[in-house]
Amino acid sequence: MKSRNHLLDGDLETIAIDVTEQPIERPTKRQCLYYSGKQKLHTIKVQLVICLATLEILSVVCRKGKVHDYRIFKESCLAIAPEINKLADSGYQGIAKLYTNGYTPIKKTWNQSLTGEASKFNRELAGRRIPIEHANRWCQIFRIVKETYPGKHRN
Repeated sequence: MKSRNHLLDGDLETIAIDVTEQPIERPTKRQCLYYSGKQKLHTIKVQLVICLATLEILSVVCRKGKVHDYRIFKESCLAIAPEINKLADSGYQGIAKLYTNGYTPIKKTWNQSLTGEASKFNRELAGRRIPIEHANRWCQIFRIVKETYPGKHRN
């Protein structure tokens, strides 16, 4: 089984990063930090990092529901070898500035649509990212992050 330390090794070729949200009971204090406008619930966000070759989960990081995906990634301070390809969704737009081989979808500008080449890149990236979406779904199917988390939110 691989662990977080394997992110420093050069033997991994590609990793995928994504976030899923887990509902929690409404906090009594500082509710706004946990409220997710997207889910319309109080949540905690769970970031998964998986190896695409073996589909093993290498890292799990939890934060409050209002925190942005990319900020969770930056604050987790994951030590990742520079030669590993990193695939992420559009919530991680700044990953290419941190790593030369970090890939996110290309977004259209407000006045121009995507070119055919950019659309093709986005489709290929989405196809390669399917395993991380499946890993998120497996965590929900096996009730790891689907049901309301009853514990303390501090840890």
